[in-house]
Amino acid sequence: MKMKMKIVRVVAAVLLLAVARSAHAESKVLEAERLVDKAKWTVQDFLSSTEEPLKIFKDALKTAKGVVVFPSVIKGGFLIGAEGGHGVLVARDASGNWGYPAFYTMGGASFGLQIGGQVAEVVLVLRSAGAVRSILKHQGKLGADAEITVINVGAGMEASTTTNLGADIIAFSRAAGLFGGGSVEGSVFARRNDWNHAFYDFGATPEAIVLEGKFSNAKADGLRAELVVE
Repeated sequence: MKMKMKIVRVVAAVLLLAVARSAHAESKVLEAERLVDKAKWTVQDFLSSTEEPLKIFKDALKTAKGVVVFPSVIKGGFLIGAEGGHGVLVARDASGNWGYPAFYTMGGASFGLQIGGQVAEVVLVLRSAGAVRSILKHQGKLGADAEITVINVGAGMEASTTTNLGADIIAFSRAAGLFGGGSVEGSVFARRNDWNHAFYDFGATPEAIVLEGKFSNAKADGLRAELVVE
């Protein structure tokens, strides 16, 4: 009898562990799907915006080689600032069609006289294949590649800066709240392979998704459609 009870307990423990793992995997899938939906809504918002710096977003998107969309970047601080958010990288394939998203997290810190807080939507328009490769290559600071130039466009910034043809990346942002200064250059990017695997399958690295086109998921088709502008 005792042996049977031990067997029952072991089986029950294994089943509970399997259920817990399944629930955890399901939560990752839902998190990834929600982020893709939020990225789609951010692109919609930017394309329909009448704010001066964002009026040129549509034109920039037409010739973009890729985009990184962060639906919610939270920034705050008192003397020492910190920021962070989750987003997706999408790039065009050899035929010029938009591919499928790879998942990333962005974080950064800054020092100096600053106080306040901010929640921002941020879209990085990647204007060259080199900029796309730089994001994929450097799991570290944006701008680590000396050949990549970043221009920031947002509240209080001149839209004319985007006429700088040497800029590889244009960072568009719209924010609610108060925060002095700020730039995405120097922010740290990290791959979210847990979400890449959950949204696609194991083996889904950013390179395999973005450059090799080995993975797809219909849940991202809405985002891909929003990126197509005439």
